[in-house]
Amino acid sequence: MPIVAIISAVVFVPWNGVFAWLAPLPDTIQEQVDDAIDHGLDGIIVYVDEPGKPSALYHAGWKDRSNQVPADPEALFKIASISKLYIAAATVKLVHNSSLSLDDTLSEHLPELEGRIENAGQITLRMLLQHRSGIPNFVDQEEFDWSKSHTDIGEHLQLVFNKHANFESDSRYQYSNTNYLLIGRILDNDLGYSHHQYIKEQLLDPLGLTHTYNLLGQVNSTDVVSGYHHPYEGDTKELDWVTPGGSMVATARDVGIFLRALHDGSLLNSDEQAIYSSVYEYEHTGWLLGYYSIARYHKEMDTVVVQFVNTTGENTLMVSNIVYNRIVRILCDNEN
Repeated sequence: MPIVAIISAVVFVPWNGVFAWLAPLPDTIQEQVDDAIDHGLDGIIVYVDEPGKPSALYHAGWKDRSNQVPADPEALFKIASISKLYIAAATVKLVHNSSLSLDDTLSEHLPELEGRIENAGQITLRMLLQHRSGIPNFVDQEEFDWSKSHTDIGEHLQLVFNKHANFESDSRYQYSNTNYLLIGRILDNDLGYSHHQYIKEQLLDPLGLTHTYNLLGQVNSTDVVSGYHHPYEGDTKELDWVTPGGSMVATARDVGIFLRALHDGSLLNSDEQAIYSSVYEYEHTGWLLGYYSIARYHKEMDTVVVQFVNTTGENTLMVSNIVYNRIVRILCDNEN
């Protein structure tokens, strides 16, 4: 694990505006989580699922800094692009039952996009899932504003209408949130009802995930961790996001259970698993203003680690990643 091995140090020292970790690794995950709050993070929640041990939750800092509410390990969190794992799994189930085909084209399912999205007749469902469509990412467009609520999916789609493709479809990989926006629409059309309902019935309910929701509007806002972005003023919790591939909220425990099930065959049967492995990944990060999440399965330890941090901006992304890698290093050291 070369990245983790390089990051072996607790104290941050400023160097050209960037922080480097220098002190020895803490002995425990809780010590590392507590230490992270001293380096610009408002709150942190970590879920660990190791083989042969009860799952564990660690937390420090604030759930709501303004009202001095301590971090709650069972609180809901905007998981942002981790939502794409759920959409990919739902799509695979529909492909397996022949409702959809990976070779279906965008224009076959959404003919109204022909002439508005370049190469719509050549872009397949497989390319959308794999981020190989060439369709521009709507969040990269000049008109896009992170600092407001985004409740109009059509508005997001319009940002890429009549734009040149970034590359010829299927010629290379480039991550684009627009891909999963379009998959959400395809699923809705194919099902005849919201893919949110399908995800709940086919993925969440069978796993007993009662603390995972497709939309922020489905939950009580007091149950959600507050988010903070530098230099944004105030709490970002009320900034809504409904576009598929970034809209879900969940607890760290629920995300960890889902990720374990995605790997071990308890969510998908063997044929579905083979399809999934051919089209998408088994881990993800998520970023929205004030929210950064990491969900990964570490095969060498057969361990799932999920981390939620409710601070973004400035150097906090780097801090969050260092904290995560150091937690994994602690787990590796304890295993050895």
